[in-house]
Amino acid sequence: MSFSPNVVPAPFMGAGLGFRRGLAEELSRANLSSVAFMEVAPENWIGVGGRLGKTLREFNQQKPFAFHGLSLSLGGNEPIDTDLVRSIGILMDELGVEYYSEHLSACSYNGHLYDLMPIPMTESSVAYVVERIQKVQDILGRNIAIENVSAYLAPGQEMPEIEFISQILERSKCQLLFDVNNLYVNSINFQFDPIEYLKQLPGKAITYMHIAGHYNEAENLLVDTHGAPVKGDVWNLLREAYRLHGVKPTLLERDFNYPPVSELLGEINMIRQIQSEFTSETSSMAQKVERSHVFDIG
Repeated sequence: MSFSPNVVPAPFMGAGLGFRRGLAEELSRANLSSVAFMEVAPENWIGVGGRLGKTLREFNQQKPFAFHGLSLSLGGNEPIDTDLVRSIGILMDELGVEYYSEHLSACSYNGHLYDLMPIPMTESSVAYVVERIQKVQDILGRNIAIENVSAYLAPGQEMPEIEFISQILERSKCQLLFDVNNLYVNSINFQFDPIEYLKQLPGKAITYMHIAGHYNEAENLLVDTHGAPVKGDVWNLLREAYRLHGVKPTLLERDFNYPPVSELLGEINMIRQIQSEFTSETSSMAQKVERSHVFDIG
């Protein structure tokens, strides 16, 4: 089966929020008009019925869902769990989900590690991961997306991360879920310029973006926690990503230390405000071009 390279747009726009069981009850009472879409980890919902299953489907009727996987281990040593992939495909069909992404990481070794481990950035790793991505795409009959991950070590690295990701995108014909916070975390942990990274990013492959909070362990060590508000430098990096690659749907991740939903919606509105800055700028430029053509008599 062949796939079109990096051209499938996300079936949603605007700002999104991760749907978590710990937030479900409060979200059900909140005004979510500012939330354009929600993201779900499918492994947490396969085969779930009863009250929780009903809650999931109620939210699914209100908002488009994206699936973001946690356990496929695209860079792991063990075979791809094809039963899991098929189960994810069934749930996608059941809920009308068009979009599935996974981390560009390894998370298994004789069992699940419950952490996202970095993959050696080598030519052989590129070929290995590409083959595994293509197998997943063949089973699902869809393009998937890979997410750039945060890291604290770079074992066996032979090429820059941006080259590693770009080669995988090109050869697998998959898409990119671009995590702005992960880029910022890595830029501090590995001491590189995140703006230069953004300039090299294959923007046409980006379907949507993530933004989240992190923890400052030390001056030169950040930990990607998804357990804190988004920091100012990360908001600024999101602005730069939009400036270079255009406004993309952007999802706020929060996995624990949940604040009141009103605070999360405040961050959602911050995403929307930044998106509107660039949308307004683009619209203004288009109007100027259109007006200039009125007087262009050739």
